[in-house]
Amino acid sequence: MVCIQVQGKTITCDRGENLRQVLLKNDIDLYNGQASVINCRGIGTCGTCAVEIFGEVSQLQWREKARLSIPPHSPQTTRRLACQVKVLGDIKVKKYDGFWGQGSQTVWTES
Repeated sequence: MVCIQVQGKTITCDRGENLRQVLLKNDIDLYNGQASVINCRGIGTCGTCAVEIFGEVSQLQWREKARLSIPPHSPQTTRRLACQVKVLGDIKVKKYDGFWGQGSQTVWTES
């Protein structure tokens, strides 16, 4: 089992699980505003599940790289799409403001 620190909570999952699925299964509100209704449901095309991740996760693949290279995201971003990430070790996850999570203000509290 690996640990995910998110929204002031610590949750666990099996190594290799999809981050989006784990967060939603644990009642973590992954989407900002109307993105909770208008999103691609995990296929990696909308970009609304963008988060910042610290720790061991899967490598960036072509679909995620392509989506993160167009506005409002940027090819230089350190954000990842939760729907495309496999959790490989203990991680810490941060969510930012903006419809696509592209903002600069943290929206998840630490405690």
